[in-house]
Amino acid sequence: MINKSMIKNHMITQKPEKRIHNYREVSQGYTNEQALDEAKRCLECKNKPCVKGCPVRIDIPGFIHRIVEHDIEGAYQIIRASSLLPAVCGRVCPQETQCEELCVRKLKGESVAIGHLERFVADYHSQNNTDKPIIVPTNGIKIAIVGSGPAGLSCANDLVKKGYQVDIYEALHIPGGVLVYGIPEFRLPKAVVEREISALIKQGVNIYTNVIIGKTLTIDDLFTMGYRAVFLGTGAGLPKFMGIPGEMLNGVYSANEYLTRINLMKAYDGVSKTPIQSAQRVAVIGGGNVALDAARWAKRLGAKTVSIIYRRSRTELPARYEEVVHAEEEGIIFRMQTNLQRIIGDDFGFVKKIQCVEMTLGELDDSGRARPIEKPGSEHFIDVDSVIMAIGTTPNPLISQSTIDLKTNQKGCIITTNNTGLTTKDMVYAGGDVVTGSATVILAMGAGREAAQAIDEKVTSDIFKKPPNI
Repeated sequence: MINKSMIKNHMITQKPEKRIHNYREVSQGYTNEQALDEAKRCLECKNKPCVKGCPVRIDIPGFIHRIVEHDIEGAYQIIRASSLLPAVCGRVCPQETQCEELCVRKLKGESVAIGHLERFVADYHSQNNTDKPIIVPTNGIKIAIVGSGPAGLSCANDLVKKGYQVDIYEALHIPGGVLVYGIPEFRLPKAVVEREISALIKQGVNIYTNVIIGKTLTIDDLFTMGYRAVFLGTGAGLPKFMGIPGEMLNGVYSANEYLTRINLMKAYDGVSKTPIQSAQRVAVIGGGNVALDAARWAKRLGAKTVSIIYRRSRTELPARYEEVVHAEEEGIIFRMQTNLQRIIGDDFGFVKKIQCVEMTLGELDDSGRARPIEKPGSEHFIDVDSVIMAIGTTPNPLISQSTIDLKTNQKGCIITTNNTGLTTKDMVYAGGDVVTGSATVILAMGAGREAAQAIDEKVTSDIFKKPPNI
């Protein structure tokens, strides 16, 4: 029977006053009863508009119907046919602007909580399934994947299922890319990422860490080693700065460095070799998910006041609504329509305060958002002892600079052919943030899948290509 409730089942969360003192996951997930009740809200539309909003094209009504039938493992297998990382995507994907945005139930209420249901199914599978993974016999053809983030993992998953020998090369000492160095434990537990990657390894994928392609090995070295094709999923890990006075003061971090030192190197631990400087008044510049992640970590590290400095209004705030709500509950201050002008230090070179200016909003710019304009005479100062720059990232140029014929655009992103991921260098493919710039996990996964299909089609075509008539 259809559940006609206009409101979705909302997950239980840790109380704000408790969670700001620990690193455990904030959202606790659905109970069995909540999942079943929410699944019954799905109308199982024949034209499946929600699927059109999913970058990896999961059969959403199909897996939700299995939940209604109490076949949770069957639901998981439907999701897993399209997505390597259901437990991850169920936690961090912006479903509200993708699949849930197109949900018919949203016309007269809240959409079906597709993301919450995906997370429930994935976690249930992890806790209850004991089946061994199906290993496809190898066809002997080697494919190299550079980067073990969402794009690389997704590409590897599809290729190993087709019988290719897949080797992943990761620059860091732990696989997972942005999933481990960028997203906080309280949003995405590292154990969840390890679990998903472990499943891929059990299928036969090899992961080599501490290998920097472009330095340890080059792309041409990989071809010399016998790889038929190479996929680049190296992300966008080079932080942007504003080029304003004071950015080199002690206490100024890029969000990339700040989150990596905490998430990957445990800077919150008293014995960490890369500790974060103690700060009581923190300003985070930017309004995306990364900015909120950094701000919420600062709160957990003991900061008394943490402010988000964002030059547009709340309407244009790019962070997920759920994360904004959680941040506000935790006491994060949002200083909207405010822009940073300079960072001021004390006599010892440490951050002392920042100078900001109020902004008004003008006509829409190329991004479709209102253009921020400085308001004359509105300059003011805010006392802080740490500043975190979260204004975006670009791809690291190491690979493009060390590879002949691999072209990039003005932003440093690798140029590819639409829907195939093929770069300007023969048999080298790319996808995810290294092509688009900073985006979402699920979009990177979709790009990885598209590239895997293109690689398979190209390799298969070359193998079975008929010789020319003599």
